[in-house]
Formats: sequence, structure tokens, C-alpha cells
Amino acid sequence: MGTTDSKLNFRKAVIQLTTKTQPVEATDDAFWDQFWADTTTTVQDVFALVPAAEIRAVREESPSNLATLCYKAVERLVQGAESGCPTEREKQVILNCTRILTRILPYIFEDQDWRGFFWSTVPGAGRAGTDELDDDDGARPLAESLLLAIADLLFCPDFTVHSHKRGPDSVENMQSIDSCEYIWEAGVGFAQSPPLNYIHDLNRTELLRLLLTCFSEAMYLPPSTDNSVLNPWVTFFCSTENRHALPLFTSLLNVVCAYDPVGYGIPYNHLLFSDYREQLVEQAVQILIVTLEHDGGVPYRPPSPSSMEEQETTGPENLFVNYLSRIHREEDFDFVLKGLARLLTNPLTQTYLPNSTKKIQFHQELLVLFWKLCDFNKKFLFFVLKSSDVLDILVPILYYLNDARADQSRVGLMHIGVFILLLLSGERNFGVRLNKPYSIHVPMDIPVFTGTHADLLIVVFHKIITTGHQRLQPLFDCLLTIVVNVSPYLKSLSMVAANKLLHLLEAFSTSWYLFSAAQNHHLVFFLLEAFNNIIQYQFDGNCNLVYAIIRKRNVFHQLANLPSDSGSIQKALQRKRKSPDVISRTSSQETVSMEGSHPAVPAEPGTLKTSLVAMPGIDKLTEKSQVSEDGTMVSVPKTDSPDTVPSDQTEMERRRLSSASSTSFWAPTPEWVLSWKCKLPLQTIMRLLQVLVPQVEKICIDKGLTDESEILKFLQHGTLVGLLPVPHPILIRKYQANAGTAMWFRTYMWGVVYLRNVDPPIWYDTDVRLFEIQRM
Repeated sequence: MGTTDSKLNFRKAVIQLTTKTQPVEATDDAFWDQFWADTTTTVQDVFALVPAAEIRAVREESPSNLATLCYKAVERLVQGAESGCPTEREKQVILNCTRILTRILPYIFEDQDWRGFFWSTVPGAGRAGTDELDDDDGARPLAESLLLAIADLLFCPDFTVHSHKRGPDSVENMQSIDSCEYIWEAGVGFAQSPPLNYIHDLNRTELLRLLLTCFSEAMYLPPSTDNSVLNPWVTFFCSTENRHALPLFTSLLNVVCAYDPVGYGIPYNHLLFSDYREQLVEQAVQILIVTLEHDGGVPYRPPSPSSMEEQETTGPENLFVNYLSRIHREEDFDFVLKGLARLLTNPLTQTYLPNSTKKIQFHQELLVLFWKLCDFNKKFLFFVLKSSDVLDILVPILYYLNDARADQSRVGLMHIGVFILLLLSGERNFGVRLNKPYSIHVPMDIPVFTGTHADLLIVVFHKIITTGHQRLQPLFDCLLTIVVNVSPYLKSLSMVAANKLLHLLEAFSTSWYLFSAAQNHHLVFFLLEAFNNIIQYQFDGNCNLVYAIIRKRNVFHQLANLPSDSGSIQKALQRKRKSPDVISRTSSQETVSMEGSHPAVPAEPGTLKTSLVAMPGIDKLTEKSQVSEDGTMVSVPKTDSPDTVPSDQTEMERRRLSSASSTSFWAPTPEWVLSWKCKLPLQTIMRLLQVLVPQVEKICIDKGLTDESEILKFLQHGTLVGLLPVPHPILIRKYQANAGTAMWFRTYMWGVVYLRNVDPPIWYDTDVRLFEIQRM
């Protein structure tokens, strides 16, 4: 009965607020306390009892009341942070204020005129007169008071952390507390694991949800490639103003990396009790990826006029980025990597009892966090690649890529997975690690093969290119760049993987495909470069690939003799109109898929997705490095390399292509075909065919052979030493961050956060401008 009464009272207070046309004084505590003092409402109740339309109505019709509500709620949080919430009633007040602010903030952000409200010193800003701001020079903006109160409350003994004191004087002084002694979980920089307390986990989750809502102002600004524009909430929270920055960063990272969703290994344990830790881990990883977005710059709204001069060039350093980049102990790296690998692998684990283990849903956030770690901490990246532990990250990524390839609502997941592999492939060690045999057969909808992790990567990439949806075409360049980057180190491809690579070349080198878009020929250049690398640097172990090249030799001859006259170009394009499918899917010999696997399926109708900004092209995404003889990499100055058209031409084509009706602008010409045809790197393969084809044919005639294994045996012991052109230097295309990728990550990350927070639906139906919400 009590709960129903308190919901009723809360609803009455909301109605009073929306119907009052006169401003209610901030001193009228009896009125304002109705919202938090005597109620036991859950966050779901608050969302149900405070409808969007009413928040907007108060915002438009009695703005001073909305301002006072925010001010009073923040004031209560500040008081709680000072007192340490010694009583249950005070704890309840804090939670209620937290929920109300979580509900209201998105409606403050969606209105441009309100966005500055939290950065002014109130109560002055809540009323008509603003002249009192001048006398109020020492007061903090409301946003700062709110953020500091949340930080304090996240280390509040007996509320969010385990109290160290017992007995009559057990209330600890919040001002003198050393939060480094109260880190939430053992791991990086902290050895003790505090006792699990689900109430503390729930309270932390509520406060982190409010913090995430504060940071979400970014969602209400249109996409911009100006990276000097910072999120003022994140900037302040991650600055030295926040005395809990280090213990909070450590707590968030440790809680995520120490989490084991399978728990004690009891089947169906997740159905028997609620896992409050999982909710905390989800909020923690979302806070981490959002705070790690910026590493200093200029906040777009200076906190106060006096600090304008100091902040002309760069804003305060982002301490979260700083701490992340300074982790260096091997055991810390090991803890983080093992934790992320355990969580990323969790959805792949197969059990004999259906649905008996808990499957986490926050793998996209984990991938962004892994990306941030590699991007901001190069020592971590080298640690990841130092041993075959990198494969524990690779296999789940390939699983997600393969699983999402037919689902247009998961195109962002496809991109982040490919970007991580592109980043890793820029390091020699990644290619070397791929030679480890692949034995853990995760059920995937791919042909069965026996081979290495390199074979797995190629087979999955082939599956994405030939059976993924149309919107993945911009990723083809990236996928093949990864193959080129690792190719010089692949010791022996399986027959399955070798055939897949040749099928891709066959598909991409048909004349209609080459002539149907300005960039399509780049894919052929990438594949030829990969073949050349393997032939020149790993010929000995790769008889399967050499045999596949010999069998498909007509593909290379056709490429060398590609017609470039206008008549042939037109004929090829007419063929395209008859068969519009990008890549012929039948000519690849599809074999039986792995046991226990499920086919990739499109999104369910009605699935929500968020839009993404376009990705920069591969030439902007990467920069070339040449591998010198001692293994070090030297940056290659940007010139017209063989696999690219002159840059001004590419830019023109890109502009034409990106315009609304791309095909009507661009048409292939004989000059265009000749400009790249003469650069096709076919010499090495033609020489190989010239030497080996007559030998293989002779063996077949002499011995009457039709058996592949005998031919493979011959190729295995064959040699081309001294017969091939001088090996070319190895070129690696290393991922290169730029304004375009930073913008892509921002929209993708916030899109994930938006879609994953559905209970309560924090941002649903608000006027988000960073991306569009689309229904499949």
C-alpha cells in the first residue's frame, strides 16, 4: 500500500509542477521535497510518472520552475555528498534526486536555449535578473556542483562502498576520505577485492546512469569534424577538479575487466538470481568509452569568463586518457587483456544445455574500449601482439563480423571489428601470430577447413564480401588491406583459403565490375599485391596457393589483356545491367558449414538502428610504411602509388561518387582504363606461370596424373629461386586517425549507448541530432 501512496504523491507533485503558472520559490521546501523526500519510486516509476510532454510543457511555460527543480535536486545531491548520507532516508533522497535528474536532463539538452543553464551560477540564472551573477563570482556553475557531488557519492561509505569503520563513530568524514582506499574492485593498481554488496552495485549503477546522462549532451549537437570542440561535462569531470578521477577510473576499469558473467559455473545461474554486477559493468564500460573520447582541447563553452584567457589553446588534460596511457605493468596488461577476451568470448561459448549460461550483450562497448586501449597505450598494443593471446581477441571479432554480415542494423559493429583488425594488421607480429593452428572450433556459418588463424580470417572475409549485405561494400577496401598487410608473413594457406582468395580475384576482375565504379580496380591491386607478397616471401610453404593460381591462370591472362576500347567498355556495362549482383556467389565452391552454426540473418523488422557518418576512404584511413631489412618501418611519402589513381583525380571521382546520383556523373573512358591497367603488378605471377605451368603439364602427361596431391607434392619441392623478379619491398598500410574517423567513432559510440539504454529509455523520443534513429 505504501508504495502505491508514494507513487500517487509523486504524481500529484508532478501535476502541481506542470499546472503552476506562477514561479514557486526555491525556499518552499514543503513543495520541492514532495519530489524526493517521502517517496520510494524506482527509476522506471520516475520515467512513467514524468511524461515527456509534461517536461517540455514546464520548460516552455514555466521555465523558472524547471530551473528551480534542477537546482534543488542538485542541492540535495551536494548536501548528501557532504553529509555522507548516514540515514536510510537520506540515501533514498539521493536516489530519488538522481532519478529525477536522469529523466529531465535530456530535455534540457534538446533545447538550445537551455543548454547553457547548467553552466551558469544559479539561482541567478533561474530568474529574470542576471546582474547578481557578478556578486556571485565565487559560486560554481550548477554542472560542476552536480559532477563533483556524483564523484563524491560514488565513494560514499555504506552507500556505494564498503565502510572501513565500525562502531559508534562509524560515520566517516566525506571531506577527508581517501577514495584510493575504496576502489571498487581488485585489478590495475589495487590488490584487495572488497566484499560483493548488491545494494552498493545498484546505487553505483544509478549514479553512473546519471553521469552518462550528463555526458550525453553530445547527442544533441549535429555531427562536426571539428575535434577541438569538447564535451564540457566530460572535460570538467576528467580534470584535476575531480579529486576522485584516479580511483574512479581504476574502479570502472577493474569492475569491467574482473567481471565473469558465468559466475560459479552453475548452469542456469543467471535465471535463478539477478546479476546486479552486470548492470554496473554495462554502465561502467559506457562511462569509460565516453570519457576516453577526448584527450584535451577546447571545451566549446568556457566554464567561466575568467578562465577564457588560460584556455585559448588547449583545455585541461583528460585524466582518464592520461591514466589509461600510463598503465605499464605486465600484470596489469595481462589482467585487462584476459578480462576483455573472457567477456568478448562469452557470447560464443557453446554448452550442451540450451541457454544455460549467461550471454552478455555489451560486446560493442568492449570493442570500443579495446580500441581505445590500443590507440592511447602503444605499450598495451605491443603486449597484445607479443603472444598468441591476440588470437583470443581475433576469434570473437571474426565471429561477430560473420554473424552480423547480413544484418543492416549491425553495420556499426562490422566497422568497429574491421577497424580493430586494420589497426592490428599494421604490426608485423599480428601476421606472424596468425600462423598458429586454429583448433577451437567456434560454431560459425563458414566452410569447414583445417588450417591456421590466417585461414579463418580469409574464409570469414570471403563470406562477408560474397554474402554480406550491400552496405558493407565500403569495407571491402579495408578487408583486403588487412589481407595485404598480413600476407608477407603467412607461412602456409590451406586449399580452402587459397581458393577463396582466387574466387575474390575472379569476381573483382570481371570487366563489368572493373568498369562499373571508379574505385573497383583498387580491389584487384590489393589481391595481386597479397599474392606477390606470398610468392616472394613465403613461396616454400604455400603450394596450395601456387596450385590455385595455376588452376585459375586464365584470370591473370584476362587481366593482362583487359580490353580498354570504348566498344568493349560499353559491352561490359550492358552485361552488368543483365546481372546486377555485385559478386557471383555461385562460382565459389560452397562446402558444408560448421556443425552447430546458425546462418547469418537480416535484422528483425522493427529493429531500431542509429545512422552513422560516412567513413573516410582507405587512402585517408591509412598511411604507407615500408619494412626495411632489419624489420623496422619507414614512412613512405605520399605519392601516386601504383594502386591509386593520381590524387587529384581520385578526389574528383570521390566528389562525383558521393554526390546524390553518383552513377550519372562518372563514366569509364579508355584513357582511365589505361591509366591503371599499365600499373597492374602482374610480373611476378606471370613469371611464376611461365616457369611452372609447362612443368606441371609435363608431369601430368608423363605420369598420366590427374591427382592433385601428386602435383602439390611436386610444387612443394619446387623452387623459383633466381627465376622471379627482384622481391619488392614490403608495404604496410598502417591505420591513421583523422577528423573523419574521430567523428565516425563519436556517432557510433553514442548510437550504441542510445540503443542499449532502453530500461529506462533515457533518450528515447528526444530530439537527438548527432545521428538519426531509423526503424528497420
